[in-house]
Amino acid sequence: MKNIISITISLFLLLAAFGCAAEEPADRADAETADRWETKELRTQYEDIRLTRLVGGLEHPWSVDFLPDGRKLITERPGGLKLVENGNVTDVNGIPEATARGQGGMMEVSVHPNYEENGWIYLTYSKGNDEGQTAVALVRGQLEGNEFVNQEEIFIQNRYSQPGRHYGSKLAWDNNGYLYMSIGDRGNEPPRAQELSDHAGTLLRMYDDGSVPSDNPFIDDPDVADEIYSYGHRNIQGLVIDPETNEIWATEHGPRGGDELNYVEPGENYGWPRASLGRDYGDEHEFHAGTEARHIEGMIDPVYEFLPTLAPSGLALVTADNFPNWKGNLLAGGLVAERIRRLYIEVYDGAHTVIHDEELLLGEVGRIRDVREGPDGNIYVVTDENPGGLYVVEPLDD
Repeated sequence: MKNIISITISLFLLLAAFGCAAEEPADRADAETADRWETKELRTQYEDIRLTRLVGGLEHPWSVDFLPDGRKLITERPGGLKLVENGNVTDVNGIPEATARGQGGMMEVSVHPNYEENGWIYLTYSKGNDEGQTAVALVRGQLEGNEFVNQEEIFIQNRYSQPGRHYGSKLAWDNNGYLYMSIGDRGNEPPRAQELSDHAGTLLRMYDDGSVPSDNPFIDDPDVADEIYSYGHRNIQGLVIDPETNEIWATEHGPRGGDELNYVEPGENYGWPRASLGRDYGDEHEFHAGTEARHIEGMIDPVYEFLPTLAPSGLALVTADNFPNWKGNLLAGGLVAERIRRLYIEVYDGAHTVIHDEELLLGEVGRIRDVREGPDGNIYVVTDENPGGLYVVEPLDD
């Protein structure tokens, strides 16, 4: 009887923790599965594709971006930045020291749109203090050989808190040169996402030097942090901006269920935690603590809820002609789901509507952390494994 009770309790705790684990980094002994092959040919509903592993052996890679000369930069959550050239990987030295605990560490890398003129590279990371707490920080620097030099810390979250969860940390640029940055609710105190004096649970908008644009939506309100562009977000880990229209799309984690695709507009409240489609981790029949309803008047509902759970991370917009049948579609990566969701969206009566949802790369590469469209028009995928890798999706020649 004692054994039965022990097993029952263990199963309950495992199920209760599942929602959190969906977002956590994975150390998996079988992560080498993809190393058994270099290239695969796959058929999807509208495109035949070739999937190739470009780089393996990475330690929890988090983000990838591209230099104009064809080299790639990849962050590793435990605190690394890699420079990839023709399949060869070297360490970039001199990057800031990240506090790598739980979901925190070295996270996003983003190359300035005018890199050829200014050489700026941006990194987000969890920065620790003397009390063992962390905050999301944003630094920019330049690359000299394999050294990260001329560093400037241009932003730091305005409240340190217990480390480990919901850092957000995605970066995106619009065609006016504004930089957008997500910060999660930091996990332990979800109501922070509704406190406008706090950066937690928000999307921020700033100039490339970290200063605040004069037309930010709350700039004239002394009770609101000036950088805030939108709020009520749980944990945005997919962020992309249409280079032609400046439309902002974000994917974010729900609790148990409630993973969202949001169309982000300035000054709007996206509900978390007061409104959510998700449920409590311990009891799927109860709302998450602090949640009042699935919808609250005046708060913005998601365009789409990912079912089943996606644990979204990484978001790309197909703009090139490489995949003509995917052009204009969103590609949303998934951690626990180990797949990409391809979303075809149309506008009806002024509202964005997902018309079609296709699963891509299901179980092919593992937990997908980042999805990017490269300068060559191909799709690049980073896996959150140890070891993890960088993959490219190309059209399959006829």
